[in-house]
Amino acid sequence: MQFVSAKGSKDHICPHLEKALVLLGKKWNAKIITVLLEHGPLRFKQLSKFVDPCSDRVLVERLKELEGAGLVERMTFPSSSLIKYRLTKMGADLNQTLKSLHSWSDKWLCKDESMPSN
Repeated sequence: MQFVSAKGSKDHICPHLEKALVLLGKKWNAKIITVLLEHGPLRFKQLSKFVDPCSDRVLVERLKELEGAGLVERMTFPSSSLIKYRLTKMGADLNQTLKSLHSWSDKWLCKDESMPSN
């Protein structure tokens, strides 16, 4: 696994890693994924309660983006107007990654403690 590009390359980070960091780093995306990991498929209003204060407009945008990236699936039910959102296999595969990132941030980026200088 290569995290950075070869020496002398203009790119300093693997483009796949950079793409993942940009996607997960966008406001609300990691929260949406975490909520769906914890609670399973949810209707839009249920999901919006968990990601409050995210506006409905922004939540729609983020869900479309995550759906386009293959992380979230919009489930429709033919016999009703019910729509739910759930993680795809690719989205669910982020579970351990997000847990590790959460542990790292708890250790190094706690609000009450200043970040180490080195």
